[in-house]
Amino acid sequence: MTKIFTHDDVVRYLYNEIPSDQKSEFENALICDNELLDLFHELRAVKKKLGKAVKNPSNQVIKSILDYSKSFNLHAIKNKYRHAKKRAV
Repeated sequence: MTKIFTHDDVVRYLYNEIPSDQKSEFENALICDNELLDLFHELRAVKKKLGKAVKNPSNQVIKSILDYSKSFNLHAIKNKYRHAKKRAV
């Protein structure tokens, strides 16, 4: 019986997470199935691009996040917590 490999199987193969007993079967399927081979090439290209993705946000992004977080009134929440804590004591 021929196993049908899925998108998830291709991803597992790319990350060396496919079970060892399925690895050679998957590799044979790549030889015989052009659609599977096309999917493999496409996902391999995506994996390469992910490795090159920016991992550190720009200063503008950091500034935008900090400005957004400052827009919340966290001081009021801290005061409310302090008053509740004093009442509990």
